[in-house]
Amino acid sequence: MKKFIAILSLIIAFTLSTNAQMHDPVKWDTSVDKVSENEFDLVITANIESGWHLYSQHIPEAPIRPIPTSFKFEEEKRDFELVGKTTEGEGHEEHDPVFEMVIKYFEDQAVFKQRVKILSDSKITIKGVLEFMVCDDINCLPPTDVDISFDVGGQKKEDKSFLQTTVIPAEDGTLTPEQKTSVNKVEKEDIIPEKSGNRSLWTLFILSFFAGFAALLTPCVFPMIPMTVSFFTKQSKNKAIGIRNAIIYGVSIIVLYVLLGTVITAIFGADSLNALSTNVWFNIIFFLLLIVFAVSFLGAFEIVLPSSWGTKVDSQADRGGLIGIFFMALALAIVSFSCTGPIVGTALVAAAAQGGIAPVISMFGFSLAIALPFALFAAFPGWLNSLPKSGGWLNTVKVVLGFLELALAFKFLSNADLVLQAHWLEREVFIAIWITVFGALALYLFGKIKLPHDSDLDHISVGRLSLGLLVGAFTIYLIPGLWGAPLKLISGFPPPMHYSEAPYGVGFTKLGGGESASHGDIPEGAYLGPHDIISFHDYEIGMAYARKVNKPVLLDFTGWACVNCRKMESKVWSDPRVLQILNNDIVLISLYVDDKRLLPKNKQYTSEITGKKIKYIGNKWSDFQIKKYKANAQPYYVLLDHNGNNLNEHIAYNPDIEEYLAWLNNGIKRFEK
Repeated sequence: MKKFIAILSLIIAFTLSTNAQMHDPVKWDTSVDKVSENEFDLVITANIESGWHLYSQHIPEAPIRPIPTSFKFEEEKRDFELVGKTTEGEGHEEHDPVFEMVIKYFEDQAVFKQRVKILSDSKITIKGVLEFMVCDDINCLPPTDVDISFDVGGQKKEDKSFLQTTVIPAEDGTLTPEQKTSVNKVEKEDIIPEKSGNRSLWTLFILSFFAGFAALLTPCVFPMIPMTVSFFTKQSKNKAIGIRNAIIYGVSIIVLYVLLGTVITAIFGADSLNALSTNVWFNIIFFLLLIVFAVSFLGAFEIVLPSSWGTKVDSQADRGGLIGIFFMALALAIVSFSCTGPIVGTALVAAAAQGGIAPVISMFGFSLAIALPFALFAAFPGWLNSLPKSGGWLNTVKVVLGFLELALAFKFLSNADLVLQAHWLEREVFIAIWITVFGALALYLFGKIKLPHDSDLDHISVGRLSLGLLVGAFTIYLIPGLWGAPLKLISGFPPPMHYSEAPYGVGFTKLGGGESASHGDIPEGAYLGPHDIISFHDYEIGMAYARKVNKPVLLDFTGWACVNCRKMESKVWSDPRVLQILNNDIVLISLYVDDKRLLPKNKQYTSEITGKKIKYIGNKWSDFQIKKYKANAQPYYVLLDHNGNNLNEHIAYNPDIEEYLAWLNNGIKRFEK
């Protein structure tokens, strides 16, 4: 009975994986919006099927990363010029554990805009090409190029077009004349507002709130709570007025910081901040700023604004009324800048990486944490008695923040190093620096290191001891990372595993042994693929080798930027039983559909299926997959004999190791018969 259920499950899995493999999840739509007499916005809208996501234009530079959406406009005729860069909506941002980076993507709908200035009085046609990549939880599609065009100027008549990205062929692989038309003009309906990245904004708000709470516990801010609340309660005619004034004071603090976030967004632009955050020089400059902030927090010097600013603001605070209260809030911001400035700067840069209104949301969360105590303690003055007294613990908070700023600084230096591929700050060096920083922090918390402004420590409080133990445990956790441990708790902070002096750990290979895996001589035209499996990247060469060694072929349609391909390789192929088969019982041919190397001129051709020019190696393998297997998603696996005949049904993404193993064994047995 168990065997019957297993076989039935396998048949269902095969059936699901082989049906409806041609995916067409994105429909592109274009329109033109008039801005002025000679300026227009070219609007490109992606309508995305549920469950799929489209990658942003702004993906951090890395050796292996998803393909970002990109736009190229033909400017040869010089009858128009581009104004600024192509902008995009907010989208979503999440840390991708496969690529070890924060990646922005869109669901449901994405709207891109490119402003142009027309240099001609007559109506012109602007042509361009967009490239994009989409994935869902199971499949990734190869990078796709789409031609776009806009009729602009003249009568200023809005042009609206509908572009279909992929054409599904008939069963025999042919297209009807209607299908061969890649662009069909249709009337465009009103654009649905793009779904905002509410989740990431909420996350940013919460993190900024905790950053504000940390700033509240610094020596520059915390002592101001009882002083300010006492001032309002004593100077007010009654308790109600005191509470009202304290609330106005708290609201003024929020307004000041939100105004700062608004100004930052207005000056730099919602989308340019995102692009700036991946810039090499920006990351280097911010690394230096964080080092300065950290040294200041550790007690080397104080960062203060000009004293004349504080004097002028204090004079305005004496005016009384709402204006006086507002200037009191401004005075607090200026006086406490030496403590809050570094934290505000860090929060703003984190928000800048997200773009949109993120800086405003970040400053709202930050200022809310600072403003709340003033309003609450004014409403309940008796709570002031429960506040801990100011003392050396406030300086301890400041020093701890200094160590955290120091550790964070090297993340920005690492970003710049990864983009430049300079290999100055490889994974081992980064982890060694963090071990040193957090080890020193642990010694400080245990009272073994004393810094300027620290008072004498007769004993260690329970809270300080607990934090010291936690930091010490984290430091010990980091140490195995020097020998190749994945360190999943800090995934995304250090450089990826491959960006290392020893990519598999000191003395180890991907196979996990203490000695290098031995395959003998690697066959001509072969490469060491995932887990050091010998693989071919060319179909004909791989098939010829399979005939020579009399083994079946595993055809692996994959991509460098395919998330689920990497998941299959790391979770399924790494299983010792699967790995043994891939190393010894089959010939692996991995065809990368996003390989951007140009084909020789004499081997470039026009696809019979899509009618597009096949110029790149990746285009060739993608076209081959569509033509032969009626599929366009990756990963996609086919077991073949030496004549290219299927040994069993094809399968796609399936993280179940037992099912994948059964599928491999089934194909091998059929080959041996």
